Amino acid sequence: MTADFWRNAALLALLCVATLWLVLRGASTRARVAQRARQVVARAAAAQAAGADAATSMPQRLAKRVASLGERLPVVQAQERDKLAARLAGAGFRDRRAIAVVSGLKILAGACLALGAIAVGGHLPGLGQLFIFRVLLMAGAFVIGMMLPEYAIGFVARGRRKAIGIALPDALDLLVICTNAGNSLVVAIKRVAKELETICPPLADELSVTADELSIGGDSAQALNGMAERIGLPSMRALVTTLIQSQKYGTPITQSLRTLSRTERAMQIVRLEEKAAKLAPKMTLPMMLFIMPTVGLIAAGPAVIRLMVVFRHH
Repeated sequence: MTADFWRNAALLALLCVATLWLVLRGASTRARVAQRARQVVARAAAAQAAGADAATSMPQRLAKRVASLGERLPVVQAQERDKLAARLAGAGFRDRRAIAVVSGLKILAGACLALGAIAVGGHLPGLGQLFIFRVLLMAGAFVIGMMLPEYAIGFVARGRRKAIGIALPDALDLLVICTNAGNSLVVAIKRVAKELETICPPLADELSVTADELSIGGDSAQALNGMAERIGLPSMRALVTTLIQSQKYGTPITQSLRTLSRTERAMQIVRLEEKAAKLAPKMTLPMMLFIMPTVGLIAAGPAVIRLMVVFRHH
C-alpha cells in the first residue's frame, strides 16, 4: 500500500510539473502582459456588474470559473489564438471569454484523463506494475484530454455548417421576396433572420450579426466576407460575392439571388441522389452479416429441426 501511495504521489507530482512546464513554455512575456491587462479589465467589469447580475445560473458560474482557470494558465499560444477564435466563431461561440473557456477545458480534460489513467494503470495486469508504463499512460491520457475540446469544436462547427447549408435555399428565396418588395439589403437580411429563427437558428444568428455589422456603417464588403469565412460554405461565398458586386456596380440582385437559389436547390438534389446511389453498396455488408443469416434461419430452421427429429427416432 505504501509503495502504491508513493508511486501515485510521484505520478501526480510529475503531472503537475509537466503542466507547469507547458504553461511556462507557451506563455511569452508579451502574452503575460496582455493576459494581466485582460484580467484587470475582466475583474473591473465583474465588479461593476456584480450588483445587476447577482443571480446567475449554474452553467454561467461554471463557465466563469473555467474561463478564470484558462486565463491563469494560458495553454493556447498567442499565435494560435486568432485561429482558435475563427474556429470558435464558426461553431457559434463569439463570446470574449470563449478562448479562455477552451483553455480551461483543455486543462480540466487533460487532468481528468491523466488522473483516470493513474487510477486505471495500477489495476492493469503485467505492464500496469511498471512505473515507466504508468508514466507514459498518464502522459498519453493528458495529451488526448488536451485535444478533446478542439475535436468537440470541430464537431459542433460541422453540424452548424450542415444545418446552414440545408436552410440556405429558403433564405435565398426569402431574400428574393424582400428585395422584390423594395427593401434595402440590411432590412432584407434582418427580416430573413427573423423569419429563420425557428427554422434554422444558426443561419438566423449569422444573418443577424451581419445585419448589425452593416447597420453600424462600416465596410459592407468586410462584414459580408466575415460571414462567409465564419460559415465556410461555397454557396455562402457565392451569395456574398453576388451581394458585394451588386453594391459595387449597382446591379439588381433579384435575378442573381433567384439563380443562386435554383442552383443551390439543384445541388441539394444532386447530393441526395448521390447518397441514394451509395445506399445500395453500403447496405450489402449489413445484409450479408445480419439479414441473410436471419432469413436463412427462418426459412431452413423448421426443416432442419424436423430432420433432426426424424434422424433421432431412427
